[in-house]
Amino acid sequence: MAPNDNHFPSSKPPSTAPPPPPPIPNGSSTNSKPNPLPPRQPIRQQLYSDPRQQQQRRWQRPSNRRICCCCCFWSILILLITVLVASLLAIGLYVVYQPRPPSFTVASLRIHRFNLTASPDSSAAHLSSLFNLTLITKNPNSQFVFDYEPLVLSVVTDPDAIFLGKGTIPAFSSGERNLTSFRGVAVASTEARELDFGDGLGLKSDLKRRSGLDLKIVMDTKVEIRMGKLKSKRVGIRVSCGEIRGSLPKGKAVSMASTDKSKCKVDLRIKIWNWTF
Repeated sequence: MAPNDNHFPSSKPPSTAPPPPPPIPNGSSTNSKPNPLPPRQPIRQQLYSDPRQQQQRRWQRPSNRRICCCCCFWSILILLITVLVASLLAIGLYVVYQPRPPSFTVASLRIHRFNLTASPDSSAAHLSSLFNLTLITKNPNSQFVFDYEPLVLSVVTDPDAIFLGKGTIPAFSSGERNLTSFRGVAVASTEARELDFGDGLGLKSDLKRRSGLDLKIVMDTKVEIRMGKLKSKRVGIRVSCGEIRGSLPKGKAVSMASTDKSKCKVDLRIKIWNWTF
């Protein structure tokens, strides 16, 4: 055998490079090697992963809605407490002092002039009147003083409320258990006032009645209540005195109206914007 025919294998393996890994398609991770490091989580998620930590964090930073609700709650609570305290004080004052409203009385009413003339075309009527009355007001309270603004008096027919005359009583004060009288109060229409056609006809029919003319005296003013150094706000009141019956004067004689059955009613006049109650 020829020496060249003997072949011995080499002790070193052949240096062959490993084949490149196949490319990984997008979106496929079946043949990808596992990542030795765990995935990093957001810090915010680690901070709020515990529900207790989330609730504590929520209380530490209150939202605007919670602040608004707290403000509304305390405002309503303070308002209710104020109203409750004011109501209790008012009830206490009423029980202790027992306030009563003032009283008014029409002692007498004289009719000096009452002239009703029709226009030439009978489309309207003109009225000229003069009344003279005596008014008495009483304060039945022993702890309160009534301070009145000027009283505006009006004489109207009852129940049609046809305006007949106007007068004024100056401002005055009515002390504790005081009786104040005003004599010779003039209520008149200074010049011949023109009446509507309907009012003229209604007034003429009323004058033809044998029982006379039904009259009403209406007074409007504002009053302030004082108790020592305490003062209330001025409140509007209306005094209506009805069931007065008078007859027309004849010539220059003065006619005396009947006021024996007259009754006066005092009502509060509360004005809210353009409405008066």
